[in-house]
Amino acid sequence: MRKHLVPAVLIALLVILQAQLWFGRGSIPAVARLTEQLRSQTQQNQQAQLANDRLAAEVRDLKEGLDMVEEKARMELGMVRPNEIFVQFASPPTAPASR
Repeated sequence: MRKHLVPAVLIALLVILQAQLWFGRGSIPAVARLTEQLRSQTQQNQQAQLANDRLAAEVRDLKEGLDMVEEKARMELGMVRPNEIFVQFASPPTAPASR
């Protein structure tokens, strides 16, 4: 009986280890699933980083390019500063050519 006890214990340990390998917390399917989740999350992070970089560039342009914004507002929207007088010159209408 003692001769059969050691191999039975070793086989039981082997079965337990195999069960952990295939069905446990660190099993092969679980690792594959986590690897796929990691790949997906990495891709989402890259897309978010690109969006953040674009927004940071926009903010930087707005902070540094206030002169450009002011010029555009003056030309397109007729913006004037306080205590500033806006004067617009119009060319006289041209008379139609006689025949």
